[in-house]
Amino acid sequence: MGEHEDGSAVVEFVALALLLLIPLIYLLLVLFRLQASAFALAGATREAGRAFITAPSSELAWQRAAAAARVALADHDLPLPPDAVRISCTPACRLEPGTRVTVRIGTEVALPLVPAALGGGRLVVRVSGEHVEVVDRFARIR
Repeated sequence: MGEHEDGSAVVEFVALALLLLIPLIYLLLVLFRLQASAFALAGATREAGRAFITAPSSELAWQRAAAAARVALADHDLPLPPDAVRISCTPACRLEPGTRVTVRIGTEVALPLVPAALGGGRLVVRVSGEHVEVVDRFARIR
């Protein structure tokens, strides 16, 4: 081994490590962001369902559910798109004992650290959450 090769293994190792670590770190950032968004949506759907079934009237239930979802998503720095909260009831949304209330919320999560020149803001992943609540059988009809 000649004198001109001293230290070249260290340089090659550092270069190779950077080539492998940067994409791995970015992949982890994307996965963490998606997991955080899924966690936020799970909490938002749960809170919206609870707000819906505990409302004093059927008319207020829709407003309370949307407000609860908005607050829960704001805690995680996620906006609530208009008409993103979808609520369906079985048999009907009359808040009668035994009524099953299904809340679905979907949003788009932008991929982190994507520059505008590469489509930043347009590279999104759709994330959704769903939760089912049942009106308590001992609740009075509202």
